[in-house]
Amino acid sequence: MKLPITIHQARLGAENFKVIRPASPLPHAVLANQGLRLNLSLDQESAQHIGALWTLAATSPRALIHLPLRATQPGTHTLDLVLLHHSRQFTPSRWKDVRRRLTPGRPRTVTLPDATPADEPETDPGTRHHRENRDRFHQHLYAETLFMTGSAKLFRETTNRFSGIARHNPTPPTPHHCTEFHSTDGTLTPTAQEIHIELCPH
Repeated sequence: MKLPITIHQARLGAENFKVIRPASPLPHAVLANQGLRLNLSLDQESAQHIGALWTLAATSPRALIHLPLRATQPGTHTLDLVLLHHSRQFTPSRWKDVRRRLTPGRPRTVTLPDATPADEPETDPGTRHHRENRDRFHQHLYAETLFMTGSAKLFRETTNRFSGIARHNPTPPTPHHCTEFHSTDGTLTPTAQEIHIELCPH
């Protein structure tokens, strides 16, 4: 898959930050904080793009992948999304300053593997529930933005949450299709909110 992106830079003191955004807005994707859980509603094209950006997060450990979802669907409880590798050790409280100092985007097209039914299988859920398993997404909510921090392996394994929706063929009268990051599937830390991902074709 060829993914158009824009690459931005921001300097805070001696530190430089690289931020990657989709080149075009995703008007049919809405991330909302519903209190007990987060809800991501999207169409198939948005699912394909977010899955590609999820993959990009796995291969870009020094970058912050920013999806400015609130720009197209502003609302009291809507959120932007930032994906980042845990080795970046980014502090979310710095996000406002980084966002404010971003340079204009430099356009680029990256080539990513096409999503297929042979997507990388997830780690066995039983293994994920071992106390020793620390390979889970850490979440932070700051400045109307959800930060999802994880390892390259975890991003790769969970891309299928989005590619599955992108491939789904909604058939009336039951067009509904959904998936989630659940508290019991071993992908989230105990304090993280569950994320319900719902296909909304219309």
